[in-house]
Amino acid sequence: MVLFPHAKINIGLYITKKRKDGFHDLETCFFPVPWTDVLEITPSEGEFTFSSSGLDIAGAIEDNLCYKAYELLHKDHQMPPVHIHLHKIIPMGAGLGGGSSDAAFTLMGLRDLFQLPLTNEDLKPYAVKLGSDCAFFLSNQAAFGKGKGDQLSPIDASLKGKFLVLLYPAVGISTAQAYAGVTPAKAPVDLRKAILKTDWKETISNDFEKSIFPTHPVLASLKEEMYTLGATYAAMSGSGSTIFGIFDKKIDPPAGWADYTVWSGLVD
Repeated sequence: MVLFPHAKINIGLYITKKRKDGFHDLETCFFPVPWTDVLEITPSEGEFTFSSSGLDIAGAIEDNLCYKAYELLHKDHQMPPVHIHLHKIIPMGAGLGGGSSDAAFTLMGLRDLFQLPLTNEDLKPYAVKLGSDCAFFLSNQAAFGKGKGDQLSPIDASLKGKFLVLLYPAVGISTAQAYAGVTPAKAPVDLRKAILKTDWKETISNDFEKSIFPTHPVLASLKEEMYTLGATYAAMSGSGSTIFGIFDKKIDPPAGWADYTVWSGLVD
């Protein structure tokens, strides 16, 4: 079984409250992006095994979200062991949700491989345990997220027909660093309404940019360059450090981006 876990971008991200459990409440709109990893799940003899190619994946197997997804589902559904091979393409720590997507697709892949009587809705409790945005990847549609990002509701907005550019300059920003610079406050707009309009540049923002751009000016410069190239909207995704631009027509990446990781494509 071969699956293609996809990336996401956040259009609008507001940190609204510090929670007693140490997490934060937020409001955001998640959009799926057709930049994918490749995940293969096959029955295995003996015990669970994992291998990878593409981008290097650091850490022990016990820390890998694909392994954790298998272990969570295995506790309730005694599945045979499997071998998982992950060809990693989506950059890690880039605000694109690649690890969460891999975990969600592992859940769905195991469900389908072993014909478990579980809907995607049934898989949500497992996904939430794996990551705050993991549940989003169980459905391939835009969603408004609140709470930790795990309370999802569909939105009638789409990037279909738009040319999307994602630019990852490999600037390291830890989640702790990103949240440390944010002061929670009520969202300045009703994001569920704002996302249905067209004036995103004037009304929708990402709270993390306020503290991250001054310490990482290259990200601010890349965002402005997106607008110079004709983007209708540009922003940092999640807590960074990917900068994305939404265009009405195809553009050619500037020569200055040669040292960055760039994905571009038409959203269908």
